[in-house]
Amino acid sequence: MRQKTNFFDVLNLIILSVMALSCLIPILNAIATSFSDKTSAALGNVYFWPVNFNLSSYQEIFKDSRYFTAFGVSVERVILGVTVNVLLSIFMAFPLSKDKHAFPARNIYMWILVFTMLFNGGLVPTFILIKHLNLMDTIWALVLPGAVPVFSVIILMNFFKGIPKSLEEAALVDGASPLYILLKIMVPLAKPSIATITLFAVVGHWNSFFDGKIYINTPAKQPLQTYIQSLTVQLSTQAMQNMRPEEIIRQLKMSNLTFNSAKAVVSMLPILIIYPFLQKYFVTGLVMGAVKE
Repeated sequence: MRQKTNFFDVLNLIILSVMALSCLIPILNAIATSFSDKTSAALGNVYFWPVNFNLSSYQEIFKDSRYFTAFGVSVERVILGVTVNVLLSIFMAFPLSKDKHAFPARNIYMWILVFTMLFNGGLVPTFILIKHLNLMDTIWALVLPGAVPVFSVIILMNFFKGIPKSLEEAALVDGASPLYILLKIMVPLAKPSIATITLFAVVGHWNSFFDGKIYINTPAKQPLQTYIQSLTVQLSTQAMQNMRPEEIIRQLKMSNLTFNSAKAVVSMLPILIIYPFLQKYFVTGLVMGAVKE
């Protein structure tokens, strides 16, 4: 028997399709613009396919050795930042998942965490704190200010609450310590949520550029996003005098529009590569960690 089509399902499919296209179309346009020439992009003739294909914008980005230095700094930041975020989220979410009898101060810590989601000290006090801690111009100035992602803690906390308490009680009867229970029972069962918060941390650290402009003074220590954001197309008469003919031609084919599109495409690639490996856990981890039992 053929199942009858539900009006809500059709409407839901249409809405989701429109939302998906609204996300996909700008990406396709940015890719097409980055591979187009200056005139076509300026006239608005580029939509979803490159016009007068050229690689000038990408050549301008990749020819500079500082690009690869900044890429290495971003990789280091992601590795350190994600490790700190995930570990602190796990070790904070586990005790907060207990009831008030097992952890009497639970509500106090929860209020402190929620307060930090609503209010913060502001840019100037944070800058002064980083400076007084002698973290300026170090990789830790990019990692430590956001070391405890509260949203990730809440997702993991609710996930831990959903795990049957009989597993923990059985382990306690067998003489297992709380640390053993966390590492050997809770963490393996919480892989979907851990993968979800890991994805959040990777995207957050990789895409962040503003803190690199504030806390990092040495150009060689800037992360990739900060370095790319600072790149602009500047072609003056004095600069042209020091260029070879082929360099001048490449610069004339490139505008800020095509250059900025190329920067956006380059910065997206690592996330697009990582996401498929974590996508299968994403929905499960987000839903199970966001719903309280």
